[in-house]
Amino acid sequence: MSWIKIKASCDRTSLDDVCAIMTMIDSGLEIEDYEEFDALSKSHIYGELVDESILSADRSRASVSVYISSDKPLGEYLSFLNERFRALGINVNITTEGVCEEDWAKSWMQYYHPVKVEKVVIVPVWEEYKPEPGEVIVFMDPGMAFGTGMHETTQLMIKLLSSYVKPGDFVLDIGCGSGILSICAAKLGAARCFACDLDSVAVKVAKKNIHENGVDDIVSCGVSDLLSAVPKDETYSIVCANIVADIILRMAPDVSRYMRDGGLLLISGILEEKAKDVTDVLRSHGFEPVCLINENGWCAVALAKV
Repeated sequence: MSWIKIKASCDRTSLDDVCAIMTMIDSGLEIEDYEEFDALSKSHIYGELVDESILSADRSRASVSVYISSDKPLGEYLSFLNERFRALGINVNITTEGVCEEDWAKSWMQYYHPVKVEKVVIVPVWEEYKPEPGEVIVFMDPGMAFGTGMHETTQLMIKLLSSYVKPGDFVLDIGCGSGILSICAAKLGAARCFACDLDSVAVKVAKKNIHENGVDDIVSCGVSDLLSAVPKDETYSIVCANIVADIILRMAPDVSRYMRDGGLLLISGILEEKAKDVTDVLRSHGFEPVCLINENGWCAVALAKV
């Protein structure tokens, strides 16, 4: 088996946050922190066998690396990391070793096949698929945006949408990535969806997927920093956000004003150990959990506006 190294370089002040995000990919972290080396070197435990590159390294910088097998969807992981770092406002330089950068965006496609989540089937646009009776087909080309349907956080959100979207619902999708959740909602019966993302590249990809699925008349999409550009003359019966816990908490005081009475807030992208902290904060802003589901250390929660 061959391996690919994903390395995130950052200011040392952001190291803890970068470690937390990289742990979402794999718990085996390789951390380069040269300031920590300085503290240890004072005890002379390294003797004189120290590489000159370490001695001259910038002490204000650090890096965190993880290794993934080459049969994993590298494009999905890189898009996931870029979206999470951008959401937290962390300036990170991501590099890979073991793959040609110009090839990664295409090479992962050989591992991306139809994925069924409840009655929804996510089908890559380049694959042929014969639907079974009752299946809801969503065609996807994620490009450089997060959201192929392969990651647990996306699948958990699709499960919640499958359970709660009703014909006629108005749905708001915050941090839409490839547009996968809004498209799912539209095909599950939503009457109108507004999808938004801070990344203009993601919005471009989402618009392409919206058109590919023939839901242009239901789903609109635009650039927005969380709720900042969401139309204020509309309220929604369902708001979904598959983003990191810290960003969900940042929008917690404001999201209810965009929701109808009795509406649902669906959140994902939350590590299981953070679920209680997140739901406790949302309770203080007028939400009550009605459903929690989890998979492989991730959880998603449906909360009712009360």
